[in-house]
This record gives sequence, C-alpha cells and structure tokens, in this order.
Amino acid sequence: MVKVGDVHIGGGHPIVVQSMTNTDTADVPATVAQVLALARAGSELVRVTVNTRKAAAAVPQIVEQLGEQGCAVPIIGDFHYNGHLLLTEFKDCARALAKYRINPGNVGVGDRHDENFRAMIEVAIEQGRPVRIGVNWGSLDQALLTRLMDANARRAEPRDAREVTLEAIVASALESAAMAERYGLAHDQIVLSAKVSGVQDLIQVYRDLAARCDYPLHLGLTEAGMGTKGVVSSTAALAVLLQEGVGDTIRISLTPAPNGDRTEEVQVAQQVLQSLGLRHFAPEVTACPGCGRTTSTFFQEMADQIQTYLRAQMPVWRTRYQGTEELRVAVMGCVVNGPGESKHANIGISLPGTGEEPKAPVYVDGRLTTTLKGPTIVPDFIRILEDYVASRYAKR
Repeated sequence: MVKVGDVHIGGGHPIVVQSMTNTDTADVPATVAQVLALARAGSELVRVTVNTRKAAAAVPQIVEQLGEQGCAVPIIGDFHYNGHLLLTEFKDCARALAKYRINPGNVGVGDRHDENFRAMIEVAIEQGRPVRIGVNWGSLDQALLTRLMDANARRAEPRDAREVTLEAIVASALESAAMAERYGLAHDQIVLSAKVSGVQDLIQVYRDLAARCDYPLHLGLTEAGMGTKGVVSSTAALAVLLQEGVGDTIRISLTPAPNGDRTEEVQVAQQVLQSLGLRHFAPEVTACPGCGRTTSTFFQEMADQIQTYLRAQMPVWRTRYQGTEELRVAVMGCVVNGPGESKHANIGISLPGTGEEPKAPVYVDGRLTTTLKGPTIVPDFIRILEDYVASRYAKR
C-alpha cells in the first residue's frame, strides 16, 4: 500500500480515480481552476506537468491556493527530461507535491540515466514522497529495448518484435523499481505503470507485470483518443484487468474536444468502476434505448433530467445521507420491459409508449405505489425520489 497525502493506493483499499490537467502549469489561476473542477468531479489525485522553471515555481502557489479554497486533493508532479534539475533546485515544489511521476525512458541516456534517476529518487526520499515509475511505450528506454532485441536475435527461435517490446516495457518498470530501492526508496513508496495504446497489448503487459511484482499498479490506456473511441478502448482494456483484480488506481486518458470538458475523463473512470460493481459514486439510472414503441422523446428527456438531477444532488446527499451512491433508478419507455425493470430498481417509473394508456406507474422497492399522469410527471417523480432518499438513507 502506498499513501499519497490522505489517499491510499493498493493494499485492499478502493481503486483510486485520478486525472491530469492540460493547462500550462505556470498559469496558476487556470491550473487552480482546472484542478478544482477535476476534484469536484471526483478525481482523488490530480497530476500536473512540471516541465519548466516557471512551472516548478508555480506549484507551491497552486497547492496553497487550492488549500485556501478548501481543496485538499493531492497534487502529483509529472517529470520528463529535466525532473532531476527541477526537483533539486525547487525545493518548495518538491515539498508541495504529494507524489512524483518519473518516466525512466526520459531521464537521460548512458551514465546520465542512472545519475538523473538517482537524483530524483533522493529528493523523494528526502521529502518522504512516493514515486510512480511510469513506463510508456512511446518513450521507452531505447538502451534497454536494444539490449533485449539483441538478446532476442541470438535466440535459436527469436520472438517477434512486438513480444520483445512488451517485455521491454515490463522490464523497464521492474528494473527501475529495483534501482529505486537500491538507492534507498522504500518498497511501499513505489507505484508502477506500463502504458501502451493497444487494448490487447495493455492487457498482456499488465497481466505480466502483476504476476511479477506486488507494487500497486496504475492503469490507463495511453493516448486512448477522442470521443467514443477513447471511451470504448479504455473501458475494454481496463474492465478486463479490473475484473481479474489487476489495478489499484486508474486514469482514462481521453483527448478532449477543443474547449471540451476535462472532467469527462473522471466521469468515465467512475462509470467503469461503478459498472463493474467495484465502487459507487452516484445513483445509477437504467433507461431503455427506445424503439418503435417509444416514438416520443419524452422518456429520453426525463431520463436525462433525472440523471442530471441526481448528479447535482450528490454533493449535498453525500453529507446528509449515507449510501445514496448505491441508489438504483429506472426510467423506462414502454410496457414491454418498463414495469419489470422498475421493480428491480429501488425506485422506477414506466412511461407510456406509443399507443399505450397515458399513465406512468411508479414502483418503490419492487412495489407499485402510485401512478402519475399529466404534464407534471417529472417534478412529481422527483418529489417521490426525494422523499425516498430522505426516508431510506437518513444517517443513523
């Protein structure tokens, strides 16, 4: 188990959701605003790029301003190429960060590689900070890859280049972790990741890594892409691993649309964990996809309104009621599956489909309790929902 601020990774603790800003870290107001948005969306760790002297100098200000606004989310520093210089020179930055991410492929070459890596590890030891050793196949240690490729070429039956590359990714993570421990970093201060952008490759790499070490593992499909491609690819890869018990913290690396909402990656990560039943973050809304029986868009609009309402209520409900994140709500569109799905939910409504009698039965804990009609179905249902939450989830 690794402790990052007040957040625990591994050791049987709940899988942690994290995210990363895409602002210029030197722009303190913009970075603070985005961290706040990510934290409010549910990100339990937030990573920021620390790539320049200005960025390093800004980190303590960012952390201080977050604290002034009541946000205690741990901030992780992402270092490439010059991390040994920035961490050594900017001690306030090193102290302000809760964890460091080091990419062993981007710390230098030859003797410089080990020297620079050691310098960063020594700062982590001095500051009592954990480290994520994050390998990425887009920036894989070329010296290590060459060594393994040469060894493979000498085999009687050489493996294909893909297999050797995947082995090099795992070897880079494990060898770097062993090096960090030789330099004095405690075993329980290390998190590993080994990211690739192919779904099957990611599954293979993490299965191998999990079988060969007991470090907490950070999961994520790197460069997952935009929109549905990024969401589906990330979910396909992470769901397999999480179902097998592999992974202690996750990030969904979505490419946002221009001026898009960065918090989408947090919502997707939460939904992956919630769909697998590993954690619960907000009430689940079941809604049918619609068909020829549901030519009206009313049930779709109502499902959207209810889901939006539930997410908006959760910050209040979390403090006032216990267990509301496990609430299951059904908003169904016709008589075929509507009553059945509504009975399986904690609270559900079956709206009339095309040609059906214009009434909407409401089920609470599997029992028909009332039937709604007319133009006030949505506010009437929300009132029933509010009463149910208040009576069932009141803190005892």
